[in-house]
Amino acid sequence: MKYGSLVFETNEFFIIKKYQEMNYTIEDYAHKNVLDVLTQNMTTALCLNEVDIPFDIITMYSTIKVSSAFGIRQTFQVVPPNEVDLKENKISVISSLGASVIGRAQGDRISYGLPGDTVSLVIEKVKQPKTANKTTAKGGMTKEVKIH
Repeated sequence: MKYGSLVFETNEFFIIKKYQEMNYTIEDYAHKNVLDVLTQNMTTALCLNEVDIPFDIITMYSTIKVSSAFGIRQTFQVVPPNEVDLKENKISVISSLGASVIGRAQGDRISYGLPGDTVSLVIEKVKQPKTANKTTAKGGMTKEVKIH
């Protein structure tokens, strides 16, 4: 991970935790595993003020472009579970793919897919919904959140 851990805007961190708690359906073992990994990664996540979030971090409503060495190219937007629209390439933050990318940065690699059939994806581009005046978070206020 580019920043050493997942990076979240503080309010968004707690919203995502709530979505995880409300998720009553586990699609398959891989989906459960991804949500468990996200939960684990969130225990050491950096939570920043909105203005301090680096421009290349995937937040809610970010549009992301991923690719693989095998020619896979996909662009999608990470949205709350109630706004999913696959025809518009809007995926849930707690779907397997959404949970794999949220809080990560441009340039990070993720493994995606079912056990035995995973593909390595690179996050090529991140466009946050509010990128007008964003800079990197160097020197910004950070708060490490530990969840017990």
